[in-house]
Amino acid sequence: MGRRRRLAGRALILLKPSETVVSQSTHSDDVLPYLRAGLRCRCPRCGEGRLFKGYLDVVDLCEVCGLELARNDSGDGPAVFLIFILGFTIVPLALMVAMRVDWPLWLHAIIWSVVILGTALGMLRPAKGMTLALQYRYRRDEFDRAPDEAPGGQG
Repeated sequence: MGRRRRLAGRALILLKPSETVVSQSTHSDDVLPYLRAGLRCRCPRCGEGRLFKGYLDVVDLCEVCGLELARNDSGDGPAVFLIFILGFTIVPLALMVAMRVDWPLWLHAIIWSVVILGTALGMLRPAKGMTLALQYRYRRDEFDRAPDEAPGGQG
């Protein structure tokens, strides 16, 4: 029988049509510690140092292990994730409440604005921490790059 190729993680594995891939990742480390460190807003390498110096300002270096955190930026990723998550959860909730109670429209506008802003601001910092931790997990070479080296190795 013919062999087909299946990409598992970063390794190309040749399989017979009846075989399956047992492990989808070729990395020895698990994602869970990185997610846990990101949620706690701690350094993704050591899990101890602070990730932020203000509300969303990333520290330049980890105070424990010396990882250069400021070199990488999560961009708009955390905000976009939160827009999708909050839109998916809070909008149906607001519609269900609007169908069950007879509040004036201005009261709905005030209540749901406060709920959405509060949850977005409360979740933005951990979402940014998780995004940076996952960037470290999957693109570690960008964190370890020399300061004068350009992205893509064009330094």
